Amino acid sequence: MSLLNDSLTVYLPSFICIFFLYKIIWPKKSQKPLPPSPPKFPIIGNLHQIGSFPHRSLKSLAEKYGPIMLLHFGPKPAIIISSPEAAKEVMKTHDVSFADRPRTYAAGKLFYQFKDLSFSPYGEYWRQAKGICVLQLLNNKRVQSFKGIREEEVKSMVEKVRKCSDLSTVENADELFQTLTNDTIGRAAFGIKFSTEEGGKKLRKLLKDMPPLLSAFNIGDHIPWLSWVNYINGFEAKLSKVAKDCDDYLENLVDQTRKRAESGDDEGELCQQNIASVLLQIQKENTTGFLSDKDFVKAIILDVIGGGTDTTYLLLYSTMAELLRNKDVMTKLQKEVSEVLGRKSDISDEDLQKMQYLRAVIKETLRLHPPIPLLVPREAREDVNLMGYHVKKSTQVIINAWAIGRDPSLWEEADKFKPERFLNTSFDFKGLNFQFIPFGSGRRSCPGVNFAISIAELALANLMHKFNFSLPDGVTAEDIDPTDNVGLTSQKTPLSFIATPA
Repeated sequence: MSLLNDSLTVYLPSFICIFFLYKIIWPKKSQKPLPPSPPKFPIIGNLHQIGSFPHRSLKSLAEKYGPIMLLHFGPKPAIIISSPEAAKEVMKTHDVSFADRPRTYAAGKLFYQFKDLSFSPYGEYWRQAKGICVLQLLNNKRVQSFKGIREEEVKSMVEKVRKCSDLSTVENADELFQTLTNDTIGRAAFGIKFSTEEGGKKLRKLLKDMPPLLSAFNIGDHIPWLSWVNYINGFEAKLSKVAKDCDDYLENLVDQTRKRAESGDDEGELCQQNIASVLLQIQKENTTGFLSDKDFVKAIILDVIGGGTDTTYLLLYSTMAELLRNKDVMTKLQKEVSEVLGRKSDISDEDLQKMQYLRAVIKETLRLHPPIPLLVPREAREDVNLMGYHVKKSTQVIINAWAIGRDPSLWEEADKFKPERFLNTSFDFKGLNFQFIPFGSGRRSCPGVNFAISIAELALANLMHKFNFSLPDGVTAEDIDPTDNVGLTSQKTPLSFIATPA
């Protein structure tokens, strides 16, 4: 004991001096400015401040703490971006530095441990996968090759509306647009209509279950030592079931596509150059590396089907909701379609190119109702100086496209549906103007934009050309609420309409 006391007497003053030097001198040399941040709780961080509508909660916080805001989801830091200037820094100036994806448990489970394009980490695998998607699966030539499919499925949709019109019954917009998008993309991906093929109906349900799982709060992603909670609350069981059922279905379809190709049965749409057959041909030519992995084919197809159907469906749904709420806009759109077509009954791609107001209507819908209000998160690959703030490596970065699209400092009467704002402007769907980024921008932008827009334009033009629309008895424009709800993709409130021949 005497020896211990003697040691403390000798060294304690030195320890105290070192401690105070560390506290006073070291921070001045090493501390870097962090973005503004609201107070946080121990363990959970700022999770208690994220409500049922995350994009709305984050917009409200950003109005107080600024367009570059630091939050903590559990112990993990996240930067929230709510201005076009900051979005440009992330998606253009420092695009490579922020090109990674956070590895969430649900995305890994559903997408074959990140073998798809959307969630795979930045690197050689992602570059090759992106090249295949952009250059071979979703290029302009391929999208154009699906023209016949789009036209046939839109025609089928019009016939359904006409039958309801003849019977004076109410049309369910949810079912109408889901069938259109699922069947169009099902035929493009595999050559089958999901609405008539029995397994396809099952896949539709699985695709509906996936977005809530991907966007659900998974405590294990934020506080790893609490991952066991997922086994108690049912999250793990549901996630595992959806992942297995989806894999079983895709495995069967891929095998069927391969057998048809190997048998030489090249007759009919099933064996034309759909997305699955193109991927299998690429795989056949590359017998080594990741391209030889069947999971790669399934992951990319799941990206195309899942992302394409949900995004396109929500775009059509939200546009129809806004047109029913704003009859003057619908009248103006119908007039443009009528003037462009004249006496023609069929709509060509050349006709669509002339419909500037139609494209403005779609852009305005995407401004107010982006299908993914919070763009799929990015992750910093290295320490970055972001507009004077220090962002540490592995920090998650979330861009609130919904908040940017409704910023009153950027948009006059920001909450009103005014397509005219997009006439005679340079705004496009490629994310080159960071006030308008519904599909993202830079390396991680959505490669299927042209495919989605081509379906939406043709469908809306046909509906406006052939029908007039009104709301069911007892329903007013004020009752329609296309408010964006929680989820990876926005959800919606029920919508129905009555159609009469134009």
